[in-house]
Formats: sequence, structure tokens, C-alpha cells
Amino acid sequence: MPRFLVGDELGNIKSVQYNPVLQEESQPVLNTLHDGTDTGRRKGIQKLALNVGEKTLLSAAHANGAVSIFSLEEDNRLELLQEWKETRIKTDQSFIGLAASGGTITVELAINLLPYRPDSADWRLSHDHQTFAYGGDEVEVSLWDTERAFASPSESSARDTPVNGSKKRKQGDALFPGEVWRAKNVQNDYLGLRQPVHNTCLTYLSPSTSASQQHLLAGTRLGDMRRYDTRAGRRPVAVFKGIGKVGGVKTIEKGFSEHEAFVSDHWLKCAYQGTAVSLTASPSHLASASIDRYIRIHSVVPLPDKVGQHPDKKGTVLERVFVTTIPTVVVWDQEQDAVPVNDDEQEGEDIWEGMKNVGEGDEEA
Repeated sequence: MPRFLVGDELGNIKSVQYNPVLQEESQPVLNTLHDGTDTGRRKGIQKLALNVGEKTLLSAAHANGAVSIFSLEEDNRLELLQEWKETRIKTDQSFIGLAASGGTITVELAINLLPYRPDSADWRLSHDHQTFAYGGDEVEVSLWDTERAFASPSESSARDTPVNGSKKRKQGDALFPGEVWRAKNVQNDYLGLRQPVHNTCLTYLSPSTSASQQHLLAGTRLGDMRRYDTRAGRRPVAVFKGIGKVGGVKTIEKGFSEHEAFVSDHWLKCAYQGTAVSLTASPSHLASASIDRYIRIHSVVPLPDKVGQHPDKKGTVLERVFVTTIPTVVVWDQEQDAVPVNDDEQEGEDIWEGMKNVGEGDEEA
């Protein structure tokens, strides 16, 4: 039974549980885990990050610059463990990324929080936490070494050697301390004019064993989706044009199957309905949070075996859950979905288990 955690514009945190076995008999269960309505929009939730270890810890970044850490208890209750104010966030600014790592509260307090840049749009931490990537308006997608990027200036300068060894680069292309790779703009258009850089969202694709060798996927305000392989150069190795039909690409999330990614524009794609502001995938379902105040549970269809083939069918909306305030972010709780067992099949297994083994001495002469 997949469970999704939802933050909204008033600072509430809710859970939506969906039971695919009972979908014809019951509706998804909506619970409020944290009530933030008394604080209003100033504590609206902008980002959520989940870390599963000895304790399940949920971190939340609020509109007023506060960061909260909760313990998610087994009885579907959130217990506030720590909260502090991020002084670098100003009134008109917002968090662009939040990630949690480590299995204890002490490690969790050292949450990876990127200092805000006004021209940045999205920030992601890698699967192994060794690198992060970000990009935005007139900010090319770039890859950073996490430890070096968050080190103090003195430590960073002591560790860093001249970027790219002895290779000379143009002054505008020089990498910052801790930066290991930066994308290069696509070719000029047919008029020979430079194309603007409008990155709106990005994500890592398949995990890599090398910090400097990563596969990244980025969406743009022009509606394109670009795939980068940092080993293959600085320009995208593939460009999928016109993916975001309305308002450009809004958000990208990697799926659990190889070569699977979920992309939304300002109207959710792939026959799904609603204007999605956040997507999250579990191994069996996709959840979206939309500005029409619905949390939608979507089906996930298998990908074709051959490259270039279209899926036999498209994903559909299985359930809609109305919430009274606009949701801003949704995450999967990382609990593995239980595989339903058919009663008839289970009864058949019980019959086989009840039978005696026949040995050679029991056979008829």
C-alpha cells in the first residue's frame, strides 16, 4: 500500500494512503500529520526531504526560511525534533533544494541546504550524496562535489588544484571551487542567434560509481528536455523538443524502471489530468500534487522492450483526493509496496503445502 506525504501552502503535512487491492471498495485515506494552519502562508512548505534509517525523518523547508525536522512515527504521527531559521533566505526568496542523509538525528542536522541564488531554479542531490546538480535562468546545468562545495573558503582553496589541470579555459567557462562540470549552451538558432538558458528543473538518471561521471536530465521553459552525459562533453547528448506544450517543462522525476522519467508541463502530460506542481514515483504508482487542490494517484505502465517503440497503453488517473489547501510538494514515504496475493492462488499453495512427500518406499510395486 503506497503512502505519499504532502506539504501545502499553509504549512500542513498530510499523508495519502492508497490500497490498489481495495480501490473499488474504498477511497484513499487522507490524514493530517502536522497542522500548520495557525501560522498561515508564512510557513507554507516549499520542499520536503525524507530519510529512512533507524528512524524515519522528514525535513521540511518553509516559506519563512525555517527548516523543521520531524520523526515519522509508526502510528502515522509526526513528532517535531528540531527547527531553526535559515537567515540567508529573504522575504522574496525561496528554497530551491532540500535533501537529507544519514540515519541519526545528529547527521540529519547537517542537512544539505544550498545557499539561495536568485537565478537558480532547481537543485538535486545525487543518489550517493557525493555530488549535487543545479541550474536555472541563465545558469547552465552544473555538477558539484558536495564536500568541496560546502567547505569553508580556506578549506576549499587548500584542496582545489587548478581546475581541469593544465587545460586552459575561457574566463567565462572557469569552474568555481567544488564545481566539477558545467554544461554548455546548445548551438545558435538558424539565424545565428544565441539561445537563452531557461532551465526549470533537473534530476539525476542512473546512479554512477564516479562523482564526475553522471547522467542528468533537465527541462527548460521552452518546453525541451535535455539529457547530459558528463563523460561525453558539455552539450546535451539528446534533446527532446516540445515535451512541455504549455508553459514549458514544470518538473521531472526519474522512474524506477531503466530509461523511465516522468515529465510534466503546466498541464500534466501522458493523458494524466491536472496542473502538477510536484511529482513523486513509487515502484508501483505515481503521485502528483496539483494547484487545483487534488492529489492524484496514477498508474505506471511497463516500458516497451525496444527503443523507439511507443507504450501499448498510457497511464491513467486511478484516484483523486481533494485537499482544502493548495499542495506544494509530494514525496513517497519509501516503504516498499506490498504485493497483493490472490486468495485462490493462496488456497492452492496451502493445498500443496499440506500434501505428504512420496518416497520410493511408498510407491506401488
